[in-house]
This record gives sequence, structure tokens and C-alpha cells, in this order.
Amino acid sequence: MMPQLTHSTPSRSWMPIALALAWIFAVAATGLAHAEDDESAPSENASADVSVPPDGEIDWSILNSDPRSLYDHESPSAIDRKVRAAIDDPWSWSRNDRPDGSSAVAIKQPVSPFLNTRVGADINVGAPTPTSASGILLQKIEYGEGLTRSSGSAWAAITAPGVASVWDKTAVEARTDPSQEQSKLATSLTKSIPFGGERYALTLQQGYNVTQQTLVPLFGISASSRIYEIDQSAKIGIVETGTTFMAGQTHSTTDEKWLRRIAAEQKFFGGITVTGSVSETPSGFANSSLSAGFKARW
Repeated sequence: MMPQLTHSTPSRSWMPIALALAWIFAVAATGLAHAEDDESAPSENASADVSVPPDGEIDWSILNSDPRSLYDHESPSAIDRKVRAAIDDPWSWSRNDRPDGSSAVAIKQPVSPFLNTRVGADINVGAPTPTSASGILLQKIEYGEGLTRSSGSAWAAITAPGVASVWDKTAVEARTDPSQEQSKLATSLTKSIPFGGERYALTLQQGYNVTQQTLVPLFGISASSRIYEIDQSAKIGIVETGTTFMAGQTHSTTDEKWLRRIAAEQKFFGGITVTGSVSETPSGFANSSLSAGFKARW
């Protein structure tokens, strides 16, 4: 029997975080204003000594050069791996074939190394429709309503540094799915804290998601609804054994209560990973799962 978990109201969870973020940005803005005031005086005095050449003496032909030639004089080890991937092979494809004949295709491309900007699309390719009535009937009997239909979504993501020692990484992702008439904006703040002589690592993550769903038009009038979601998680990893323990909770405006979850992950040799998780559902029952995966790079 699952233990009863107390649910706290969402206002007590995000209000301290919002106040803390507002205070941080206020301090950062004040420090930036003072820094600009300190540098303004020397720059004004030095502006008198700067001479601008006439327009005829400026070599504008450098704008016609290939920007990728800037990386030719550097060794590959001196260039970030993501930048090199964006220059040599900008597109990255992956395909996963399902038992029902459908396929999941993912494509992504780095746009700029600045803030690690990238775009991509996730496409579900439906199974081919049988040409005979008997084939359609057999397909319906075998897979029923679980047959994957063709659909797709496009996304754009940015990963940026955090703010001082408050958090380490900021991630923002925008996704739109025309087939579901749904758009989503997700943000997450991550903080990693190594301890125990770097044998253990604690990772804290706070996420804020907004989903906009377009409703079916009624009498020619279309409408939309927005769903707000807060996700909090903590993860402890043991470096020597490759074991990770996770705990988190999610609050959504559709559920109006916290849904908690726990999970454990074990990495084995050869890129094999086994993950087990137990999570609450809006109905109050527990949902457990056990999965295994394999990952390899060449």
C-alpha cells in the first residue's frame, strides 16, 4: 500500500523562488549600472584620441569572405566540438522503427555556438496502409487504436549559463505541434553540487512550463486554454558505481495537486542502462515502470 503523501499548495513553492529571482536580477542590474558609470568617464576622454579613417580607405572586401575560413587556422582540438559539428555536418538524423511499421524520425541542427542555439523537428511516420480489405482488417485487429498516425512537431532550444552561484545552467525550449494544435514553452534552471571528494554529485532542477491548447471551434468561434506546470527534481549520482537516485514532484493547473515520483538508474558496461520508477497519478494510484536501454557512439 502506497503511503499517503501530503500535498502543499503551489503558491508556497514558487513564491519564494520568484522573490529570490527578482532580488538576484535587481542586484545584477544595479551592479551593471555601476560598472557602466565607471567605464563611461574614461571612454569619453579617450574618444577624442580615436581617428576614424575615410570611407574610401576602409577595406569592405573582407565582408565577402567565407566565415568558416576563420576556423581553418585553428586545430580541431582548439575548437569546441559543437562548433565543429555545426561546420562539418550541421544536420543530425535519427530513426527508430516500431513493430507496427511506423517510424519515429528526429532531426536537429546547431544554429549558433552562442548560447548553444539549435532547432529541430520530431516526426512520426505512420505505417503504410494495406491495399486489401483483409490487410486493413488484420492491421486493425493486431494494433487496434494503438496504431501510430503521422504527425510532427518543430522545436527550438537555447542553453545558457546560470546566474553567479545560484544556478549553473538555464535551458529554454519552444515547441509547436500543428497536428495537435498545441504549443509549449519550457524553461529549467539547474544547479550541480559535487561533494564527497567529487565521488557524488547532487543536481537540483526547477522547471516552469506553459502549454497552450487550441480548442475545437464552437459555432465558428475558436478558443484556447493554457496549462501551467511546475516541476521540481533532485538527483544524486554515485560516480564509482554509475548509480543514480532521483526524486521529484510536478504540479499542474489541470490536476491542482502535487504528483510525486521516485526513480533509480544503473549504468552497466557497454552503454546498457536500466531504469525503474514509481510515480503518482491524478487518480491516486501508483504507476511503476522498468525499462532498459542501450546507447553507443561511433
